[in-house]
Amino acid sequence: MRNWKISVLFLLVSTYLFAQDDLLNEIDTVAVDKRVNSSFKSLKIVNLESTKLASKGDLYFVVSHRFDYFKNGFDDFFGLDNANTRLQFVYGVTPWLSVHASRSGFNKTYEAAGKYSLMHQEEGGFPFEIVGFNSIAINTALEKDLLPLLEFEDRLSYVNQLLISRKFSDNLSLELAPTYFHENYVVDNNQDNSQFALGFGGRYKLTTRWSINMDYAAHLNRASNSPFTNPLSIGVDLETGGHVFQMHFTNSQAMHESGFLGNTSGKWSKSEIAFGFNLVRVF
Repeated sequence: MRNWKISVLFLLVSTYLFAQDDLLNEIDTVAVDKRVNSSFKSLKIVNLESTKLASKGDLYFVVSHRFDYFKNGFDDFFGLDNANTRLQFVYGVTPWLSVHASRSGFNKTYEAAGKYSLMHQEEGGFPFEIVGFNSIAINTALEKDLLPLLEFEDRLSYVNQLLISRKFSDNLSLELAPTYFHENYVVDNNQDNSQFALGFGGRYKLTTRWSINMDYAAHLNRASNSPFTNPLSIGVDLETGGHVFQMHFTNSQAMHESGFLGNTSGKWSKSEIAFGFNLVRVF
């Protein structure tokens, strides 16, 4: 009888010890998420798309407003009498894919886009966040009366971008955006329809709610006599609970990608600078 009790006790102790080993093994094999998050707090730096995507199931409503240039002074109250608005919806389809739809006052442009994650920055691992962005825009302001040979496809423009960012610290994030875009109709006959640009941007966090942002895009094959120039934008982000409020100064009136990349006309040296803001609300 005593031997039976000792055998049962030995079996229970052994089972307990093996169970503890199994639990420890499970703890040891739990995958640790080393992804670096929040390189950028908003979907855009200023004009350039950031590497932030909408989370799965989130719907963003973005109201962007861009006033006219300062250069006319009090005649149009430093540009505030004239304004250009963009309304945009962004939806997170999956954790790695979001889709965009918008309408801009600039050239009465409709745009559809997709943004998708390719690689994640990881602590001690891959050093960059890489995101793809593709868009198609329709310029509905072109008039057939002025362009009698105009076809629907002439209204279209396409953008393909790689967004490559790195969060260097809790305060500093930088981004590089090599870009190919194609405009079926160009204002300058000397301008190639297929065009290339290299975008740069960054965010520096000032406080828990405030950051300063800047972006610039260098057009790499602009025609020598083109009336257009490179877009440069500087602004601040304010995080206020459920939304981000972006305020900025820029020489670009357009807010969709092919518009500001290929059709920016303002020059900072001539006070052709506009005040604008983006109001981002998440549902």
